[in-house]
Amino acid sequence: MSTYDWLTIQGIRDVSDQHYVEVSFNHGARKEFYFAPPEIGCTTGDVVVVETEHGSDTGYITLSGELVLAQMRRKKTKPSRVRFDVIRLAHAKDRERLDEARLLEKQTLVRARVIAYGTELPLKLSDVEYQGDLRKATFYYTSEQRIDFRELIKSLAREFRVKVEMRQIGARQETARLGGIGSCGRELCCSTWLTDFKSVNTAAARYQGLALNQTKLSGQCGRLKCCLNYELDTYLDALQDFPKKADKIRLPNGKAVLVKTDVFKGLMHYQIMKGRVRGPYVTMTVDQVHEVLANP
Repeated sequence: MSTYDWLTIQGIRDVSDQHYVEVSFNHGARKEFYFAPPEIGCTTGDVVVVETEHGSDTGYITLSGELVLAQMRRKKTKPSRVRFDVIRLAHAKDRERLDEARLLEKQTLVRARVIAYGTELPLKLSDVEYQGDLRKATFYYTSEQRIDFRELIKSLAREFRVKVEMRQIGARQETARLGGIGSCGRELCCSTWLTDFKSVNTAAARYQGLALNQTKLSGQCGRLKCCLNYELDTYLDALQDFPKKADKIRLPNGKAVLVKTDVFKGLMHYQIMKGRVRGPYVTMTVDQVHEVLANP
């Protein structure tokens, strides 16, 4: 879930009078906006230590300059709502502590799942993220219902001796954090570049002429694939030229039923029906179907 900063990659410095930056944590799994005092002199790519509600955290700057204001407008975040500041550039000791936190996360998740299983709560712990100073751990979980996990928080805090925060996420967010390879052979969109999730329904598959096979249309999260929306607008624009109520038409050799539509070639495939007997297939252009509907 990285941000592609074209200016920095091309070697262009984005000179700006504003001092807000976007900071990424845990390889892009979480991003926040911070105010960077000008005396620090940080820019895109720098590893920095930032303020939090409980101590400090370490991340790297993914955006700086005017691009940050554009990103804040896109995410509807006003500069007045930015609560915390960048403290300083990270030292070698800060980076060592951050690496130690990342190593702790895997064994913490295994042990936390054992503790959660013992409480018999209907939840699934999917990920753990330690704060850069090792004072706080955020446990991400999925659940189909509301849960009273106060006893679980006490058990986790007593076991790991850190401040514990439980954060519920959806199935798509869980897959985005865990990552994986999609059926297309590429890394999942949600874990690489997709930052917001739009609703996907089966109508998107119908408009594109796809078979309503739940197994093939579902991603690793168990929901409909996000990529079903990518070309949907193009299909909707192309379908505007197609006639309405043309599922059944009358031809000189009998009634014809629409079996397939080739959207981009502008072709409609019909099958002649003689009673209940299926006859030959007929391929017609959109203009020919409009003519038949006008003069049946």
